[in-house]
Amino acid sequence: MKLEELAAARRTHKAFGPESLAPGTLVELLSVARLAPTHHLNQPWRFRVLGPETLDALKRAAGDKEAQKLGRAPTLVAASVALTGDLVMDEEDVCATAAAIMLVLLAATERNIATYWRTPAVLRTRPGREAVGIPSGERFLGLLHFGSAEREPAPREREPVETYVEFLP
Repeated sequence: MKLEELAAARRTHKAFGPESLAPGTLVELLSVARLAPTHHLNQPWRFRVLGPETLDALKRAAGDKEAQKLGRAPTLVAASVALTGDLVMDEEDVCATAAAIMLVLLAATERNIATYWRTPAVLRTRPGREAVGIPSGERFLGLLHFGSAEREPAPREREPVETYVEFLP
């Protein structure tokens, strides 16, 4: 499948089957992150696979209402970026980590694995970060959901390229 077709096939899933991804499959997906462009090849991304105890701790930190959304997928991965304290480098590393996440999502799509990239508020709080082990020197970028698709979301229309591309003289 060509990259454009793969990108077009990627969907945000909100309903997943009960089966977790095999650890080997998850490692294969996350290994694709290392192919993302990164300044000085520092690979600043960090991925933490949430086990049942960690998920329970995160749900307690989130509260009852948000906790229901955290249990949608059988496999959850917290994605963060290690910060250096240098504003320019940190901005580049955030962008590199977002690119790494997208590569992981595309790799999952290629394997017919359903995904959802969420940014729940609880992971911007100290209790939420502590629940999943994100230290103060890292910035949370997403909670990645993986599993089988319970139902396929419909494609959404995107703005035409002319709305966001400008050719300058």
